[in-house]
Amino acid sequence: QVQLVESGGGLVQAGGSLRLSCAASGSIFSAISMGWYRQTPGKQRELVATITTTIRSNYGDSVKGRFTITISRDNAKNTVYLQMNSLQPEDTAVYYCNAVYSNREYWGQGTQVTVSS
Repeated sequence: QVQLVESGGGLVQAGGSLRLSCAASGSIFSAISMGWYRQTPGKQRELVATITTTIRSNYGDSVKGRFTITISRDNAKNTVYLQMNSLQPEDTAVYYCNAVYSNREYWGQGTQVTVSS
C-alpha cells in the first residue's frame, strides 16, 4: 500500500508560479510512472504530465506546448514535482498525484490550485 500526499497548491495570480509536490509513503523507484492529473467540477480528470522510471516525460494536450510546466521525480526522496510557471485562470483545478506500479495504481487526495485573473 502506498499513500500519496500532495502539497503546494494555493491561490496565485495569473502569471504566477507554483510547485506541487507529491510525497509517497513508499518507494517510487519501482513505479512504472508517476504523474499529475487535474479535474474541474463537471469535467473528467485530465492528464497534466507523467514521468517514467527512465525519466521520460509526457504532457497532456491541455498543457503540451507550454514550456512553463515541468514534471520531475526524485526517487531518493520518493517525491514527484510539478513546476508550473506563467499560470493562467484555465489552470484552476484540483491536481491529483498518480502512481502506477506493475500490479496497482494509486491516487492522492488532491490539492487545489486557483489562478485569479
